[in-house]
Amino acid sequence: AFKDLKIFIYELPSEYNEDWLSNRRCSDHLFASEVAIHRALMNTYDLRTFDPYEADFFFVPVYVSCNFSTVNGFPAIGHARSLISSAIQLISSNYPFWNRTQGSDHIFVASHDYGACFHAMEDRAIDDGIPDFMKNSIILQTFGVNYKHPCQDVEHVVIPPYIPPESVRNTLEKSPLTGNRDIMVFFRGKMEVHPKNVSGKFYGKKVRTEIWRRYNGDQRFYLQRQRFAGYQSEIVRSVFCLCPLGWAPWSPRLVESVALGCVPVIIADGIQLPFPSAVKWSEISLTVAERDVVKLGRILEHVAKTNLSTIQKNLWDPAVSKALLFNDHMQEGDATWQVLESLYKKLDRSYKRSRVSSQ
Repeated sequence: AFKDLKIFIYELPSEYNEDWLSNRRCSDHLFASEVAIHRALMNTYDLRTFDPYEADFFFVPVYVSCNFSTVNGFPAIGHARSLISSAIQLISSNYPFWNRTQGSDHIFVASHDYGACFHAMEDRAIDDGIPDFMKNSIILQTFGVNYKHPCQDVEHVVIPPYIPPESVRNTLEKSPLTGNRDIMVFFRGKMEVHPKNVSGKFYGKKVRTEIWRRYNGDQRFYLQRQRFAGYQSEIVRSVFCLCPLGWAPWSPRLVESVALGCVPVIIADGIQLPFPSAVKWSEISLTVAERDVVKLGRILEHVAKTNLSTIQKNLWDPAVSKALLFNDHMQEGDATWQVLESLYKKLDRSYKRSRVSSQ
């Protein structure tokens, strides 16, 4: 479908990407799509070009989510703007391609909470906005909503968060997709009993707290607040997997639930989901409004008694989970494939194509 698409990958000094891989988490945590997409494109020999003059798009491989805080272990992205600005300065000084389009045919990955706004808190992200030097480019980002938002006010493609495909394969080898699902409703993660106000905002808009308060102790709900390395073994035993918003609306649970055959229950008002042409979200998941968490038990009981088998049949189609998983070597239909298909629809931004069409 896009065999004539050509992408040039800048070979940047290692401090922009490879050096960060000294921390193993860099390549397998939820923000690691920046690493995975780079690897897959490097291995996509029929689409990658070493001649920048025949390229439709230019990929700028900068890893900004691998700077883990020594205080809490979370990715610290305060350096992201300066690191990307430095990379742009480097390529615009040594190549003519950025300057001729002001970067409109250049691609970046922004795989964290609020994309190219580079902050985990929405109010700060909005205040900072997308850096001017990236506003003309194409951003591959996990953040997406179906209303106007400053952090997606740029040409972009919504991509899934990263889940290591080998972890999914290992789990399914032990517990098949269609095996016994003895947990009706599952959630493991941060649920504050007394939510803290951070910069005037409550984590997850108190949705998770409300879930805990209403359903902790309910036999239908398996809710856990502690971390557990083998939690995927719990997902594959579950019928419904809750995917509530955190600071941002998206969650890695979306991908894990789909890949392990647990019906995602999306609780994040206005979320824009990745690759809707490949993943028919309305046919494989449930969407519950944040205000309707109080009715969650009744809603899921109703679905379980009516159309659960239809949803599961759609969900267990291997092509669905494949579309949300990144592989080091791209496979037809996988997440990198979906990214390229999205880029193919943006060929009007290609300087090469515009030159050809004008002649």
